[in-house]
Amino acid sequence: MPTYHIKHVTKYSYPSPVTDSANQIILSPPSDAYQEIIYHEIRITPNTSIDNFYDYFGNKVGVFSIIHPHTELTIVVEAEVVTKSVLPPSDFWPAKQQWQGMAKLNDDIAYLDFIKPGVYRSLKVIKDQVEQLVDKEMTVFQVINKLSSFVYNLLTYKKGVTDVETDIDEIWALKAGVCQDFAHLLIEMLRIYHIPSRYVSGYICPMGNELRGIGATHAWVEAYIPDYGWMGIDPTNNCLVSDRHIRIAFGRNFNDCTPVKGTYKGSSAHTLAVAVIITNEKIRAEEETEVHDHIYVKEIEEPITVVNSYQKFIEMQQQQQQQ
Repeated sequence: MPTYHIKHVTKYSYPSPVTDSANQIILSPPSDAYQEIIYHEIRITPNTSIDNFYDYFGNKVGVFSIIHPHTELTIVVEAEVVTKSVLPPSDFWPAKQQWQGMAKLNDDIAYLDFIKPGVYRSLKVIKDQVEQLVDKEMTVFQVINKLSSFVYNLLTYKKGVTDVETDIDEIWALKAGVCQDFAHLLIEMLRIYHIPSRYVSGYICPMGNELRGIGATHAWVEAYIPDYGWMGIDPTNNCLVSDRHIRIAFGRNFNDCTPVKGTYKGSSAHTLAVAVIITNEKIRAEEETEVHDHIYVKEIEEPITVVNSYQKFIEMQQQQQQQ
């Protein structure tokens, strides 16, 4: 059972002071059958308290506000986690019996949020592709693996071509993206076959640099298999989820698991920097700044528009969502 030490730093920088910052964070991995949280702490700068609640899916959600003016917001998460290996399904039951069990889930309220496909222009094209790849002579486990391998080979892992708002049509057209895009596409393909599928956010733990998604939060898919339960599969790396994945939250899609989101009053321009360090040894305090090879940076510029003074006043009162 490996032990991982995690430091996850999120930093927003603003060109001028902002106020009334209200934020929601989903950054607390749960203890469950496959991971034990030994230690977990979240620190906010400027200093403020965090109120917690559990959402519809059971994810731990934190909320906090910073009223006074500030030019930086930093969220530091530190955790120690012990993970356990996951046994894959044995495929003991015949395919026909598995699909009969799967059909019963269509009327089960516990799975409805994870079965219904989305609405998008390329649905028919993707459905035709799925039907060419799989059929119900295959077991549910075989279908999940087949579609995950297809997504892995179809999409090119490329940073910067998509963002959190990129939809399925854009992913299908680009044939490229990062872990959240791989996960979203696989989820839609599985839901076409009425396999309950949910989006999972978390971390992937390195043993080198051979895996995609190291140095930031990661995303994968959990699909439901009758007589087994929820099985994690990582289409970005074409592997089953085991003791190198740490789950933070799950939901229907990325929006249900967004690590940090919020609003504030002030300039819409800002810089977002995110860094994740994961190691088998305790992380030294000075390593917080040693993240140049593991950092994601996004700069948002304020739009240049010509407005009158009243329009400018109104815009400054609007709460700008942090991306």
